[in-house]
Amino acid sequence: MNTPARKLANKHFVRSALAAIANASPATLPAALAAAYHPQAAWRGSHPMNEMTGVTAIAKRVWLPLLTSFPDLERRETILVGGEYEGNDLVASVGHYVGTFQRDWLGIPATFRTVYLRFAEVHRVVEGKIAQSSVLIDVLDVIRQAGFWPVAPSLGVEEQWPAPFTCSGIVLHETDPAVEAANWAQTRKMQLALGDHGDVARDGRDALLIPSQREGWHPKMMWYGPCGIGTARGVEGFVDHHRLPFRIAFQNIRGYQHYVRLADGDITVTGGWPSVTCEHLGDGFMGIGATGRPVTMRVMDFYLHHEGLIRENWVPIDIIHLLLQMGVDVLGRLRSMRWRSGS
Repeated sequence: MNTPARKLANKHFVRSALAAIANASPATLPAALAAAYHPQAAWRGSHPMNEMTGVTAIAKRVWLPLLTSFPDLERRETILVGGEYEGNDLVASVGHYVGTFQRDWLGIPATFRTVYLRFAEVHRVVEGKIAQSSVLIDVLDVIRQAGFWPVAPSLGVEEQWPAPFTCSGIVLHETDPAVEAANWAQTRKMQLALGDHGDVARDGRDALLIPSQREGWHPKMMWYGPCGIGTARGVEGFVDHHRLPFRIAFQNIRGYQHYVRLADGDITVTGGWPSVTCEHLGDGFMGIGATGRPVTMRVMDFYLHHEGLIRENWVPIDIIHLLLQMGVDVLGRLRSMRWRSGS
């Protein structure tokens, strides 16, 4: 059982271990990774990094490229929570890796300027070390900061994700189980109600603004989406900038396959690999016409509960992986744009 003391110890361990990796040099990286990970740990993350096993692969495909491209890399968390789900000890976080972009990364040209790499992570801890990491880094947002835009214009606002409104995202104190239970019940009620809407094809946005779709959300709610979708305010903004185009485009949604469900303090978290399996049957999402293809989505959700309602929602999605399944090769477009610009 994940006792309060063990949950707190796991959070402190993951926070310090990942900070040490981010602060490492290529020479000191092996020791930092060995201190953090089981030798055959699994790592899965945003395209094109995807899935791998073992500390050697994690070093070669994830951390050495990052530390080479951003030699002064630093990890800055805005949310840090933990808990247990299906017998697994989990630690989840949101924040930014920040550094000076000095060498190309994943084919993205170096800018020699400060870049923020938005991340969301869930780590499974076994016997005091990380056995599995699920990591969504917003690669498209790094492309944006490098001055390239290989997709349709975002409907929402593109900006750096802020910390929780209440400044309560770093949970390193004793929490109230009753409050957490209420927050979790609110999260699940809202998520289960998302499919209980009107006829989108007939009624458009009005189908998504019925009372059951507003319930649970704070009047001043903020929805922080990935690069390519952007940030929206209020239920109306959420519908206009994300939910309506999403519901038109993706149909026959089959289940939410979560590997994490937890509540800690004011924060609740869910995530799946994939979270959603569906078919791309409608036009308009990110400016793309219907392809008829089946797609899966790598998604996490972090919620802030405030004043008895859901006040903020951070939603990392592996957009580049999703678009690739829809026939749009974002990194291929970037290569073409670089060639044309001479960079």
